[in-house]
Amino acid sequence: MYNCIICRYHEIATKGNNRGMFERCLVENIRHLLKSLSGIRVSRVRGRVRVERTDNAPFTAEELQVIKSQLVKCFGLENFSPAVITEVDMEKIRPVAAELAAEAVNSFADGKPAFRVRARRSNKRFPLTSKDIEIDLVSAVAEKTGTDKFTIDLSNAADITLGCEVRDEFAVLFMESISAPGGLPVGCNPRVMTLLSGGIDSPVAAWLIMKRGSPCDFITFHSAPYTPPETVEKVQRVAAKLNEYQMWGTLCIANLSEFQKAVRDNCKEKFRTVLYRRAMMRIAEIVSRHRKCHALVTGDSLGQVASQTVPNMYSVGKAVDMLVLRPLVGTDKLDCIRLAEEIGTLEISNVQVPDSCTVFAPSSPCTASEPEILEQEEAKIPDYWQILEKIAGNLEEWA
Repeated sequence: MYNCIICRYHEIATKGNNRGMFERCLVENIRHLLKSLSGIRVSRVRGRVRVERTDNAPFTAEELQVIKSQLVKCFGLENFSPAVITEVDMEKIRPVAAELAAEAVNSFADGKPAFRVRARRSNKRFPLTSKDIEIDLVSAVAEKTGTDKFTIDLSNAADITLGCEVRDEFAVLFMESISAPGGLPVGCNPRVMTLLSGGIDSPVAAWLIMKRGSPCDFITFHSAPYTPPETVEKVQRVAAKLNEYQMWGTLCIANLSEFQKAVRDNCKEKFRTVLYRRAMMRIAEIVSRHRKCHALVTGDSLGQVASQTVPNMYSVGKAVDMLVLRPLVGTDKLDCIRLAEEIGTLEISNVQVPDSCTVFAPSSPCTASEPEILEQEEAKIPDYWQILEKIAGNLEEWA
């Protein structure tokens, strides 16, 4: 029966005069996510977005499955419901409500379900109040199924809830609200560059930045021949998963081994990891400016590893002039793991392969570096900037 998907947003509603821009961006993202379906119309209505077939026919079961699997990835949406659109008339609303709810009640497998109706009337010219609508529709369902098929429960513990919205333009009936990630639609803020590893944290950092409206390109580092091809393949899988949440994002792949050998041969061992990180940031900055990205994003979480102490994060950040965003800086590791599982990157990240930071890793890494000391170490490397420019100019791009 479902001939519409009613999409609800939350944060966008607070945007005042800019709200139209956010809504248009959200509509474009929904269209992109549903591009595999033909004959789909996405339109704005006051406070909502509607998804319908262009011929106004009900969705097929296969179409509904695709829509549900895709819209749960749509930043900017708070939730959405497969729904039936009807005219703003109780004579039209009542039979649809009875049929929807009766199907749910009759298919309930475990005894008599607790049932309720939740109505919302934004059309103040409609003759019934929200409470009156609820009473009317409960009566219609009871007439359809019989009063012995369910119990009335107005609490949030009800097994079955029939939703009804009566608006100026139409009425909508639905049986479920499916949660979406919320936030802002991707594309309403400028593009950024995420330093992406195969670990758990950096994919979550990228996802959180997308949730704030910024599309992501990615840069990753390998150290062939010291790291295997699986190092890059793993990150490609992570980038592919993250790209399911945005229109597109290019993965830039850089080989850091030449720089790492220069550090090994010229610098104090304890500074290696921090020097690697400073070089990665500088290479990412070069690539970001070329690709017109406006900030760098890292998965740094304060105190998690030796390179993420306050002094070392300061030293690494001082290596570049771009804004550095660290969305996980105060995040608990268990919270990060839960998010990675929700996003779908955790299983990929848990595959154990070497990464660049393990190459020539120091036995006792420095945890409290100073930018001035690191600059002195970098000055020991012949052609320091030429090496970085060469690495940045010999990227492999994967999209």
